[in-house]
Formats: sequence, structure tokens, C-alpha cells
Amino acid sequence: MENKRKNKGEGLLLKSELFWDTASQKEQREAEKLAEEYKDFLDVARTEKQTIRRASELARKSGFVEINLDEKLPKGKTRMIFVNRGKSAIMVEIGKKGLEVGASFLIAHVDSPRMDLKVKPLYEDGGIAYLKPNYYGGIKKYHWPVTPLAMQGTVVLKNGQEIEINIGLKENDPVFVISDLLPHLDNERMDKPLGKAIDAEELNIIVGTRPVADKKVKDRVKMAVLEWLNKNYKISEEELFTADIRFVPAYKPKDVGFDRGLIASYGQDDRVCVFAALKAFLEAKNKRPSILYLVDKEEIGSIGSTGAESLFLENVVSYLTRESKVEIDVYDFYRKSKGVSADVTAAYDPDYKQAYDINNVAQLGHGVVIEKYLGHRGKSYTMEAEPFFIREIINLFNKNKVAWQTGHLGKADAGGGGSIAGYLANRNMEVVDMGVALLNMHAPCELSSKADIFSAYKGYRVFLEN
Repeated sequence: MENKRKNKGEGLLLKSELFWDTASQKEQREAEKLAEEYKDFLDVARTEKQTIRRASELARKSGFVEINLDEKLPKGKTRMIFVNRGKSAIMVEIGKKGLEVGASFLIAHVDSPRMDLKVKPLYEDGGIAYLKPNYYGGIKKYHWPVTPLAMQGTVVLKNGQEIEINIGLKENDPVFVISDLLPHLDNERMDKPLGKAIDAEELNIIVGTRPVADKKVKDRVKMAVLEWLNKNYKISEEELFTADIRFVPAYKPKDVGFDRGLIASYGQDDRVCVFAALKAFLEAKNKRPSILYLVDKEEIGSIGSTGAESLFLENVVSYLTRESKVEIDVYDFYRKSKGVSADVTAAYDPDYKQAYDINNVAQLGHGVVIEKYLGHRGKSYTMEAEPFFIREIINLFNKNKVAWQTGHLGKADAGGGGSIAGYLANRNMEVVDMGVALLNMHAPCELSSKADIFSAYKGYRVFLEN
């Protein structure tokens, strides 16, 4: 009798279980297989353009067709891709019910913290040629010195031709490095707070040390770099100004630990959710229309033509309703839709217990994280999911045996964060944040659990199919 009472009492508690304890052997094998696909995806998706390109390639293999907003909708096409400036994309599966009923949305962001370039970046000092960056997104500046970097991006030449730059990821490629001061001479800086120890203007990227032969030339090493860039990519200083170049960590995605339970890689915020959402979207057998919206600029405020604030979504929905001759207003379409903001959150790190509320934190390996709300220093700038929608998601996950947990980003006054959920919610749509918990978020090397990647994929798919 005592045991029965105990079991009944346990049913009243909200608790999460470790995926590896509850998942079948089949699902565990599927999680391992999915992780290998994910690492391959990460290896070629280092920038937003590369991510959109790879996602579009995978969608085309699944029968999706890229559509131009300035052209008529091809007859009979129900699986479509709309690409915006190569940096954001909307994928649409019309489904059997038609646009009149609204849609199931997944939204994730393709950008990650990195080093961009200043407008006139190339200079020489002390016989070393540097590119001067401007950091993108919320970083800890002390992470970036001595991290091997790859140069990625595109340059538009005078004739309008776009050239892709990809240096630092192949086995025999050179890498680029920001130097750091040796500890023997660094007493003054060692006494500074971490946030002030390294100045942004010290994050200069070494790109050359060998001069041109002509000793009469000023800045011989800078000139040698320009000659190399011009020979290999037809780039002058003017092209460096117009270029779209990023420096990202050159690490390859790797398994972590003797058990290989984690994945270490740059850019998992938010490409882990991009991959899981894309995989779910392409495989879902849905009756209701579904939309995967991959956006740029989340790490710097979501503004701009390719960010979540853009009217690109309105462009696409208006196009679809007009071309499909569906009599539904764009905003009525939103009102009837439901969405999941597929974005990462923080996993509990026992080395930094002081940052977390232990009763309100996600843990590695316990499944996809459903976050009721985020916010900065309390609930400022938060988007809070509605109770009925949260209950609907939880019921779906419990019925379909999706490993899930809940949590919060950290202690109320420890800092905070936001997501792109608000941009769908502002369109009067039911939305909830749901994603993978990471260690080392925003660092050059982030950690995710294979269990959580699989759980996110399964959760997104269950959402789309129901």
C-alpha cells in the first residue's frame, strides 16, 4: 500500500528523464545516425549563406522547388523554397487542408557570433599584415585570441560577378590567428575583469608576414597580401570594402567524451535547431500547411531585410494567397497559425553553479527544452507562451514519447536573453520557444547532446504532423 501511495505521488511531480534511460535501442541508434548527418551539415554550414545554400540543396532533393516572387507560381507545385538575398529562406509545404486554415511554423536563425571586417580592414604594423575585425553578436572577447580562424564569405567584383571565399577548412589550407600577449609580460591585464581584459581593437587577425620583393614599396607585407588576394580572387582594397567576409573558428565538428555523447563545434547556436527543424520539416507527413522560416541577424537584433523583423514573410504569404487564389487576409492567416521558435538555450554547467537556479534549468541529455518565456533581468522584453498552447504541446509530446524538459536561461539577475519567437507572436500567432540546450553558448566551440538533437528533431516533427 505504501508503494502504491508513493507511485501516485510521483505522478504529481514535473520531472524530466534522461533520454538514454527511456529511449528504445532503435531510437538510440537513430540518434547516433542523426548526429553524423548533423556533423556533416555543420562542416559545410559555417556562415548564413552557406547554411541557406545547404538547406536549399537538401530541400530540393526532397522535391522542393525554388520560386521567384516576380514570377507566376508553377502549376501543381505545393513544396516551395523562397530565398531572400541568400541569407534567409522560407520553405512552404501547402499540405492537404490549404492555406485557409493557417499554418504550422518553425522559425530558426542561421547566423552565429563571429568576426566580421571593418570597412577598411587591411593594414600593416611591425612587419605583420592584419585584417581589423568588428565582432558580430554577443561574444566573450578573450575566447578569440589564439583560436584558429577560417576566412569565409563572398566578394562582388566590378563586373558584378560574385566570388566565394573559403580558406582555412581544408586539410592543407592556411588558417588565420589573433595573437595574445605572453603571460610573462601581462601582469597589468591579468588584474583586469574578464570583460575588460581584451579590448575589441586588439582583436586583429594576422594574414601575412612575407613582403613583396621591392624594398621601395611602402607597407610591403600589406602589398604582398593585396597581390595574393588579387591573383587568387581578383580582390583590391575596394572589393574588401564591398565584401561580405566572416572569420569563423576553423575547428571541425567532433564527438566529445569516451562515450561520444556530445558534439563539439562552432555555430551550434542556432544551426543545431536549423538542422533539426529542417530534417523534421522535410520528413513530416502533415495535413496542415507548414512553413520553415530560416532567418538571419538574430544575434544582432533581427533587424534588416533578412532578419525576423523583415516583411519578407508578408511578401511570401501574400504571393501564396494571391497565386493560389485563396481568400484569406495575411494577418488572418497568422491568427490561425501556430509556431515554434526553434532556438537554443543554456544547459546546466556544474562548474558555474552560481549562474543557475537549479530548480529551473535544462540539463544535457534530458530532451528538447520547452521554454515558457525568456527575458532580460526578470521578464523584460519577453515573449510568454499562452497556457493552452503549452498544454497542447506537452500533451502531444507525452502521447508520442518525445523526451522533453523545461528550464530557464539562468538566475533572474544574472543577465538573460531573448529569441525570435516575439516576431511571430507580434503577428498575433501562438508561439513557444523550443530547442536544444548547449554548453559554451556563443563560444568558438559549443557543446550539444546527441540525445537532445534527436529529441528536438522528433518534437518538431510531431508538432508539424499534428
